[in-house]
Amino acid sequence: TLFKALVGLVPLRSGQIRIHSRPLGTHQDCVAYIPQREEVDWRFPVTVWDVVMMGRFGKFGWFGQPTRADREATAQALAMLGISGLTQRPIGELSGGQQQRVFLSRALAQEPHVLLMDEPFTGIDINTQEATLKLLQDLKAQKVTVLVSTHDLKMAAERFDLTLLLNHKLIAFGPSQLVFQPEYISAAFHQLLYLNGIPLVVDDCCSGDTPDHHEHNLAVEDRGG
Repeated sequence: TLFKALVGLVPLRSGQIRIHSRPLGTHQDCVAYIPQREEVDWRFPVTVWDVVMMGRFGKFGWFGQPTRADREATAQALAMLGISGLTQRPIGELSGGQQQRVFLSRALAQEPHVLLMDEPFTGIDINTQEATLKLLQDLKAQKVTVLVSTHDLKMAAERFDLTLLLNHKLIAFGPSQLVFQPEYISAAFHQLLYLNGIPLVVDDCCSGDTPDHHEHNLAVEDRGG
C-alpha cells in the first residue's frame, strides 16, 4: 500500500507525497515500481523487449516513437541482467527468476532516481536473488534510492542499511541493527518467542485463520548518499 501510494496507484486518506519537492504526477520518469509477481498478467501477449522498452515510455510518451537512445538503453538494461538472448520470448513463457530479471531490466531502462520493489525475492532462484542484491549495491553507488518490502527479517538485517518497520503505523525506522530489537519486532508481529535467548518471529499474518488478519510488511530502504 505504501509503495502504491508513492506512485499514485491508491488515493491518500490525508497528507501529501512529494518527491524532489514536487507533487505526485510530475515525477513519472524518476520513480520505478516493480510490483509483486502475482499482480502481473503473465498471459498478456508481450515480449521481453516490449516490457523493458516500457521503461522508456516516459521519455517518448503516448504518441512518440522510441529513439536510438531508447533502444540502446533497453539493450543495455537487458545485458546488465543477462537476458539479452530472451528479447523475443513472451514473458509468460519465462521462469520466475527470468520474469524478475525482465522487470528489473525495465526499471533500469527507466533510469530512475527511486526504485520501489515489492517482495522481489519471492519465488525466485538463488542466482537471481544474488544478481538482484548485487544490482541494488550498484544502484546505491549511483545514488539511486532503493526501497524493498520483504518478510525476510534476516536479509533485511544483514543486507540493507536502513529499515522501516510497519504495522498500519510506523513502528521503528533507522539503522537495521537498531530497529531489530525485541520490543519493535513484538509490536509489529505481535508474537515473539525466544529460543536460547534469541528472538524468533511467529508471523501468522497471512494464515487467513481469522477474518481480520493483516499482512505485516517490512519496508527496507537502501539509500545512496
